[in-house]
Amino acid sequence: MAYQALYRVWRPQQFQDVVGQVHITRTLQNAIEQSKVAHAYLFTGPRGTGKTSAAKIFAKAINCEKAPVKEPCGECHACRGIQDGSISDIIEIDAASNNGVDDIREIRDKVKYAPSSVDYKVYIIDEVHMLSTGAFNALLKTLEEPPAHVIFILATTEPHKIPLTIISRCQRFDFKRISQQAIVERLKRILDEEGIGYEEHAMTHVGLSAEGGMRDALSILDQAIAYSEDGQIHMQDVLAVTGSIAQEQLLLMVESLVNKDGKKALSLLDDMMQEGKDPSRFVFDFIHFMRDLYMFNSADNMEEALVRAIPNEQFEQVSQQLSTEWLEEAIAILNQTQQDIKWTNSPKILVEVALLNIQEIVTNKAIQSDQTTTASPELLQQIADLQKELNELKQSNRSSEQVEQPPNREKKKTPSKQNNYKIPYEKVRQTLSAATKEDIQTVKTNWAKFMEGLKKTSPPAHAKLVNSQPKAASSQSLILAFKYEIHCSLIQENQEMVEAALAEFLGKRLTMIPIPEDEWQSIREDFLSHQSQEESPESQTDEAPEGVEEDEDLVLEAKKLVGDELVEVKES
Repeated sequence: MAYQALYRVWRPQQFQDVVGQVHITRTLQNAIEQSKVAHAYLFTGPRGTGKTSAAKIFAKAINCEKAPVKEPCGECHACRGIQDGSISDIIEIDAASNNGVDDIREIRDKVKYAPSSVDYKVYIIDEVHMLSTGAFNALLKTLEEPPAHVIFILATTEPHKIPLTIISRCQRFDFKRISQQAIVERLKRILDEEGIGYEEHAMTHVGLSAEGGMRDALSILDQAIAYSEDGQIHMQDVLAVTGSIAQEQLLLMVESLVNKDGKKALSLLDDMMQEGKDPSRFVFDFIHFMRDLYMFNSADNMEEALVRAIPNEQFEQVSQQLSTEWLEEAIAILNQTQQDIKWTNSPKILVEVALLNIQEIVTNKAIQSDQTTTASPELLQQIADLQKELNELKQSNRSSEQVEQPPNREKKKTPSKQNNYKIPYEKVRQTLSAATKEDIQTVKTNWAKFMEGLKKTSPPAHAKLVNSQPKAASSQSLILAFKYEIHCSLIQENQEMVEAALAEFLGKRLTMIPIPEDEWQSIREDFLSHQSQEESPESQTDEAPEGVEEDEDLVLEAKKLVGDELVEVKES
């Protein structure tokens, strides 16, 4: 006998074999047992979740010689005949290839004839959403009032394409995606019956890759069996047939980001792409791997909750270097990248930007977490004493005579942390001197539309600009503050294109001046201090110059609540 795929050999033969759809199988069983069978059913849900299998089991149960029963016996003439397809009263129709009016008219003409071998004639119409409008109209009357011996079961993955007039004539059952745990348990039972050995983590990864579809899981399992050389299914076999990333490579990627080695991270990504790995698949695997690291760090004894990672010694060592805050932000960045990657022709660039963003989070988060966990009680007490002395010193200075000193501008200009981007202070000063309220308001008014258009024309440039804000503008230049300092350098690669795109919305071209967001406040205060010294005492004021963003307390609170893009400051 010719070889049959696992999903055909192990197709459910009873309701209890339909995995993960108890809410449906129990309802159908009770309806059969109580003789309350409807004349039409609509089975909807993702592919490979058991719609057609449940329809065939239902057809056997209502025609079983021992009916009414909750499960078909599988031994009587009707059950065996329906199973092997020898009974012609159970008609399966593929609406993808039989979707015309004539096909439905043929059904309508034949339903009036009584079944020849069993009690009920059952029409199972698969992919029913593929029927034409005329075919749906031809089916309406028959579907509403079929003969007592006829039952219709319509199956589809896209119920929104079915006319409401059809849906209203059916009892609808929504099949859901099968949980990973249920899939893994079913796969283990099948392999045990087949006498095939397997690694536990290999089955877990098959369940993850199937994304809720049992038929997909069995297809992957079939490929892994054919790929393996010793008759045993290993993790490497599953990784090979699914195109997934090995845990060792993911651990190296995390370590390079923790060590702020962006060059190594990008090199690892390039190696994976050279091996034929898909950027989307890498992001999918990396998100689930980060999720496992987060779960492992959150509580003890979380090994059973891991869906992608193998909790070996190397995994535990890497997890100890990470804070939960960093993992949360890293997952958020990867999730956004997974969404954006669908709309770009250059997915690798988006992944590279995401990795550099994650590296920036490590600089700020992981080190802070390290310092917090390793500080001794004595050191913490010393810090508290120093803080107390500093507060007393500040209070005494306020009460004593203040000595006016010229602002140390150069000290403020020196970044507090090491970086490769040099702020163009002279250009910033010139822009602030010539800034006007009208210029910055024009930029802010058009910024949202500009970003929306840039996302369509150049997703990589949009990804670099997404965490930036216009802070000040003159008639010739624009100061942009970036949340991540590395974007100040990266955006220079797209500066000409971004400036040209922004000019289409403003009607004039502005030279873009990037600065880190955490440096903006000190630069602004430095400029105000220098400006007040040059003015007469009567004209000195603490107000910001025209065209420079002024963050008052109320405005700051509003921005925290709803975000910068939704807050618009208007003069009263």
